[in-house]
Amino acid sequence: MSDGRNDSYRGCYVCGPENEAGLRLPFRKDAGGGSRADYLARPEHAGWPGIVHGGLLFTLMDEAVAWACTYAGSRCVTAKAEARFRVPAQIGVPLVITGRVTHTTSRALRARAEVRRGDDNGPLVAELDAMMAIAKDKPEVSR
Repeated sequence: MSDGRNDSYRGCYVCGPENEAGLRLPFRKDAGGGSRADYLARPEHAGWPGIVHGGLLFTLMDEAVAWACTYAGSRCVTAKAEARFRVPAQIGVPLVITGRVTHTTSRALRARAEVRRGDDNGPLVAELDAMMAIAKDKPEVSR
C-alpha cells in the first residue's frame, strides 16, 4: 500500500481492524523501513490505577517487531523476546511504538522495539529485543 500500512491481518488483537475486542492499532512503515504506531492507552488498559499494564506494553512491542520483519520482507513469529521497562506509562499519555530489524540470517531476524512517551524523541518507556523465526508456511489469512 502506498501509505506503508498493511491491513492483511484483519482479526489480529493488536492491529486487526475487524477485531471488535482488539486495539485496532494500525502499524505503518516508517521512513527507515521499520514499523511505527501511535497509541493512547484507555483506562481499561491499566494494570495499576493510571498506569498502562506491562503486558500490554510487551504486546505492543511484539507487534512492532513483527511488522518490522514484515516490512523487511519476511513473515516471522517471535521465538524469543526480552523486555526492559524503564518508566511507567500513564493512561491518556500519547505513546510512540517503533520496531526495526537489526540483523538477518537465513532462518531468523533479530529485531528491536521501543515505546517512547510523546514523540520519537520522548523518554524511553520500554524496549524489547527479539529473535524472530522466519515462518516457512504462510498461514491462510481471512479478509
